[in-house]
Amino acid sequence: MSEIDSEKDVYLFTHGQMNLREKAISVLESKGFSKDKIIDAMPDKVGKIDDYMAMLWMPPNLDHIKIQKITKVEDVEPEGVTGLWNGVSKEDLFTIPL
Repeated sequence: MSEIDSEKDVYLFTHGQMNLREKAISVLESKGFSKDKIIDAMPDKVGKIDDYMAMLWMPPNLDHIKIQKITKVEDVEPEGVTGLWNGVSKEDLFTIPL
């Protein structure tokens, strides 16, 4: 598992499964992420380079969290439910069982 920078924001993608939000936050905290840095991902606001993405995976059976690091952010026209996140490039770091 990669070293976590607890000062970086973490954008949490629940894929509409808000019933798993608190469990996911608890799991992320146990792995070194700071609770006050965990942000619900929204289509109209993206993170910055080196911020994290925590994505409940794999739909429709969400059983783990995929941790990714944002490597590039490009300006794009918002599209579909992913919105501005279409312009974000990322690197997979590791997964955590949910």
